[in-house]
Order: sequence, then C-alpha cells, then structure tokens
Amino acid sequence: QVQLVESGGGSVLAGGSIHLSCAASAYTFRGDYMAWFRQAPGKEREGVAAIESFGGPTYADSVKGRFTISHDSAKNTLDLKMNDLKPEATAMYYCAAAVGVPSSRAFEKDEYAHWGQGTQVTVSS
Repeated sequence: QVQLVESGGGSVLAGGSIHLSCAASAYTFRGDYMAWFRQAPGKEREGVAAIESFGGPTYADSVKGRFTISHDSAKNTLDLKMNDLKPEATAMYYCAAAVGVPSSRAFEKDEYAHWGQGTQVTVSS
C-alpha cells in the first residue's frame, strides 16, 4: 500500500524559507508524476510544483523562481524548497503521486491516486 508522509511545515515571516519533504513507501517513481499541491481555507486545492521521473519540473506561475521541486531517488523522497515566501502561500501542503499522467494534466488533482496527510505552512506578514 502506497504511503506518502509529509514533513517540514511550520510558520515563517514573509520573505522566509521552508523546506518540505515527502517520504514515499511502496511506490517507485518511474515514468510517473509526483507533485505538491496546496489548499488554503475556503479555496480549491491547487498544484504548486510537479516533477516527472524522466523529465523536468513544472511550476505554477505564482511560485516560479522561488520554489524548487526535486526527487531524491536514494531516499525516495520528494522535496519542495520554498524561498521568499508570501502570506498568500499559507495553506496545507500535500504530496501526491500518480501513474500515467500526461504532462498537460500535471496539476489536475483528480489525476493523482495517492496523497499524503498534509503539512501546514503559515506565512505571516
């Protein structure tokens, strides 16, 4: 049974940085997408960054240049380094894994079969 467990959330001031990590078990990242989504209170869950096992990363426009997604194959972890955080980044952040997602749908949450429990990120001004 696939398990995704996020860690690293917390509270920072605007302009600060947070490093999220997602430990995957019973899941081999090969020919698939893994991604980070976030959901703020009262809002839809949205894709933040995605990475394909044989391709490069994809970022939402709102985080380009500030967030970096990467996969550590030795540890089987998905990481998200977030710099220059803004208050609007406050949300629950979720790790997700999929099988057979076309690149055009990398940020479609319905394409992802496996989800972590989430980790809270709070950015105050």
